[in-house]
Amino acid sequence: MASSLTKDSVTPGTPGSEKTFFGHPRGLATLFMTEMWERFSYYGMRALLPLYLVAPGGLHLSAATATAIYSVYVSLVYLLAMPGGWFGDRVWGPRKTVAVAGGVIMLGHLTLALPLSGTFYAGLGLVAIGSGLLKANISTMVGHLYEGRDDARRDGGFTVFYMGINLGAFAAPLVIGTIGENVGWHLGFALAALGMALGLAQFLLGSRHLADRSSVVPMPLSAEEKSSTLRKAAIWAGIALVFYAIVGFSGHYTLNWLLVPLTLLGVIIPVMVLTRIKRDKDLDRTEQSSMSAYIWFFVAAAVFWMIYDQGGSTLSIFADSSAKNTVFGWEFPVSWYQSVNPVLIMALAPVFAWIWLALNRRGKEPSTIVKFASGLLLVGVSFFLFLAPLSIAEGGHKAAALWLVAIYFVQTVGELLLSPVGLSVTTKMAPAKYASQMMGVWFLAVTAGDATTGLLSIAGADLNKTGVVTLEATLAVVAGVAVWMYRGKVKKLMGDVR
Repeated sequence: MASSLTKDSVTPGTPGSEKTFFGHPRGLATLFMTEMWERFSYYGMRALLPLYLVAPGGLHLSAATATAIYSVYVSLVYLLAMPGGWFGDRVWGPRKTVAVAGGVIMLGHLTLALPLSGTFYAGLGLVAIGSGLLKANISTMVGHLYEGRDDARRDGGFTVFYMGINLGAFAAPLVIGTIGENVGWHLGFALAALGMALGLAQFLLGSRHLADRSSVVPMPLSAEEKSSTLRKAAIWAGIALVFYAIVGFSGHYTLNWLLVPLTLLGVIIPVMVLTRIKRDKDLDRTEQSSMSAYIWFFVAAAVFWMIYDQGGSTLSIFADSSAKNTVFGWEFPVSWYQSVNPVLIMALAPVFAWIWLALNRRGKEPSTIVKFASGLLLVGVSFFLFLAPLSIAEGGHKAAALWLVAIYFVQTVGELLLSPVGLSVTTKMAPAKYASQMMGVWFLAVTAGDATTGLLSIAGADLNKTGVVTLEATLAVVAGVAVWMYRGKVKKLMGDVR
């Protein structure tokens, strides 16, 4: 890493003013490496998760139950990003929150590494809590490295930072997936813990290069607020403890007693948050109009993520049982499919950025609404494409690996059309009162999508059957067409936002 550090002249007082990281503040290297290793641990474990859940040497669950657990886990990660951001703003400050989060994530992976089925779900819970704490705050600290919103390096800094995400996501299945599938599941989970340990060590050693304000609690809780928050948390924890104790001791407990409430929360909480913001009387007419438009984007995004995130569950389980996972006669681990998306992102993102700039110069760049509609159509097309390998498998044959690669390719193109635009439009359309909270609201679209997948699985829907896949694909295409048909209405609600 030292070879990428160069002498440079920067604004006095900027963190890391003696050295820079590719022309950016030295602290970006710390955050880049922390995020890369955290994503390495997260995506490595996630690549193993559905396979371990269905494996005879793992928990040996049904595909429907495995998909439900996977979906609930992912939805929780994004749901907990909002309270994670709250902790950074009100309790610990971003730097301390990220340090604690890294420790919690590492402990979660170590718990998963224990060869005990009883501790497995506790490990998943710890990783979800830690990821939620880290996700919102580490991005905030990247912004703290730059002096004001007008620093020309800011956008480039986030681009470098997001490269760390994709590097970690690309390498994780190749390393953790291979060891987990071929040597031992729990050794794979232990490697995820090692990855987070390296990220945490990097963060603690390099934290002196971070901005001073990353250690500041922006809006600390008053003594009265702390007391009230602790009291409410204790009451809810007590209610949950008593409830599950009664269910457990009465002999009625099953996994659904845990999964159903969590999936319902994943759907209900996003609706409640959007409703609360929309009904806020402090919002002026323009902000109310923008929120009405934003709901269209939110619902569209939820449908998109419902299908897209099945690339790690439904498609992975299908590949494990019904695909020829070979290239030129060489067999590769099923978890390697999870490296396809990040490598495509790294390859295609610069191409899309160039295309948008070229079209913008000619005045032909598609609008935000058209990009969103196109992303939805493509994720629908990806599941229509999924019908081909499903039909091959139903005929008693193994589907070629290239079918799955083609599905991931179409989904990645859809992601590049929808996800960056969604992040951008969220910041542009956020009411002033909720400016710091709206990114968490955007993550709730992922929560809602994954929770819906979880509910389908719990209800007994076989997501690897042509009927359900056709229904999901049709829903995405219809949603995309609806967004496109009503683009004039949505554009009017957006006002000056483009």
